[in-house]
Amino acid sequence: MIDFRSDTVTRPTPGMLNAMYNAPVGDDVFGEDPTINQLEYFAAALFGMEAAIFCPSGTMTNQIAIKCHTQPGDEVICDHLSHIYQYEGGGIAFNSGCSVRLLQGDRGRITAEQVLGAIHPDDIHKPISTLVSLENTANRAGGSCYDFQEIQSIRKVCDAHQLKLHLDGARLFNALVAKNETCKQYGEVFDTISICLSKGLGAPVGSLLLGPAAFIKKARRFRKVFGGGMRQAGMLAAAGLYALEHHVQRLQEDHQHTQLLADTLQQKDFVGEILPVETNIVIFEVKGRFTAADLVTTLKQSNILALAISPTQIRLVVHLDITPAMIETTVQKIKAL
Repeated sequence: MIDFRSDTVTRPTPGMLNAMYNAPVGDDVFGEDPTINQLEYFAAALFGMEAAIFCPSGTMTNQIAIKCHTQPGDEVICDHLSHIYQYEGGGIAFNSGCSVRLLQGDRGRITAEQVLGAIHPDDIHKPISTLVSLENTANRAGGSCYDFQEIQSIRKVCDAHQLKLHLDGARLFNALVAKNETCKQYGEVFDTISICLSKGLGAPVGSLLLGPAAFIKKARRFRKVFGGGMRQAGMLAAAGLYALEHHVQRLQEDHQHTQLLADTLQQKDFVGEILPVETNIVIFEVKGRFTAADLVTTLKQSNILALAISPTQIRLVVHLDITPAMIETTVQKIKAL
């Protein structure tokens, strides 16, 4: 099967498996797993931040960050397509007792002006605006990337109004490669950053939360409360470390393959609007002789897996396990429809 459903379906490469097999391990709840300690140090240094904590998932790192940044009754400002709102099980309300101010951004990206307009005054009738969360790339918006200058402008608004700024960077490395930006730039502008190791980077599991040392110490307590403390998990950390060291620059190949798919789809009469392709995701409208569900079924008959994200839209995600030959096969199958 050629699996475009998500970049979460990747399997460890031989080099990654070898690193996992040879990883020294210890009890991480005691702080004694040397490979986890190495991964946390490496990731924090990569972004120029003080500390990091390794967690099972990006949902957990996001939720821990929100919990640490807020108090019950506070409000989180984010785009209406944000993963923290759409796909984390109502965790902002459940875990942190916070409300959410949803903004209608441009393909998942909000502006400094919008943030400024969303901040509540000091009014007992209103929740307290405390945290702004950005997502880069924006999954539901087709892997769109923020302009870094806009992020800097949002930072200035946050500073002026005593708000914290968090980044859901589940696919941040895709954005960094696409925009030719650096980890250090992001470490300088965000209070906290969540990065996922198990999407485009190809690790089997795991995410990291980065931030100031005191914040990460607090995060470690909430990771325990949330049930995320792991023991001899160094073999998982080894996969993440290998991914950061070997799988970042190759993301450009995924982006090129995604553009090939988009160019092919653009030529078909059953394809309507295609969201602009910036990274490894293409989201397109299905019309005419197919519904989204019909097209997914038709592609599956050719051993191609896709995901219908609405009655009229399909998402294709290119990743580590999609080879050039698979892209060529898919292009030819689409052309034949």
